[in-house]
Amino acid sequence: MAFNLKKVLKALLLSSSQPLAIRDIQAAFTRFHEQGSLALTDATEEATATGGETKPAEVAHDPGEPAEVGAEAPEDAELYQDVPSLVTATQIREVVDEIAAELRAADDGLLLIEGSNGYRLVTHPRFARWVRILRAEPPPLKLSQSSVETLAIVAYRQPVTRGEIETIRGVSAEAGVNKLLERELIYVVGRADLPGRPIQYGTTDKFLEFVGVKSLDELPASDVLSSRQIDEWLTNAMNPAKLSDTDMGLSDEQLPLESAATPAGESPAQS
Repeated sequence: MAFNLKKVLKALLLSSSQPLAIRDIQAAFTRFHEQGSLALTDATEEATATGGETKPAEVAHDPGEPAEVGAEAPEDAELYQDVPSLVTATQIREVVDEIAAELRAADDGLLLIEGSNGYRLVTHPRFARWVRILRAEPPPLKLSQSSVETLAIVAYRQPVTRGEIETIRGVSAEAGVNKLLERELIYVVGRADLPGRPIQYGTTDKFLEFVGVKSLDELPASDVLSSRQIDEWLTNAMNPAKLSDTDMGLSDEQLPLESAATPAGESPAQS
């Protein structure tokens, strides 16, 4: 019977409480073969010590009685035999995609998703209320419009200071920043190389899960919040250009009072 990679991956995903990355799965296969090599070495050394004779394992219980709870079952051919020494990332992704499709088709309340840290099994959002009831958790608080705007600026601009957020939004961002820090959607990245060394903020892995993307590169392109355009906007906002008489709608005949009061050919200092 051929080795069944799909069944093994399902078991690994179910047993893990943390996201399972491809490298974690590959490491499990490496350890499997390392343990097999150690077991073979131990058996060889034991046979050498006993003169080449090996004794059959003794049965610790009556064959007519069931095995003790927790006893390891005999090795299954499709799980432990002909295990490939190398499982490529492509093979893992293909099988994981098959598992994810089967779960969606079964509609049993489980989903397999890929996050920034790997794959994990989750309950379908339709069952969120039951999960909260089991855990005695209150309904999740929704982000206010102010917090959403602040989060969007951090996501597209990061690392960003609170002063820059307030310049872009035109209002205080203290409450929104504190709420996002509390929800662990943003975190303190460091300090900007500016007067006063203001704190800079960036988004967390929890933010990626919140918006359903694996990396910041998957965020939709934004003409409004692109870094280049924000830089230009901030520069113009902090260093406004001086307006001329023409920009203010004055005609050429309407000269400034200082210029009008100065006789032709004389400088203001000479008058």
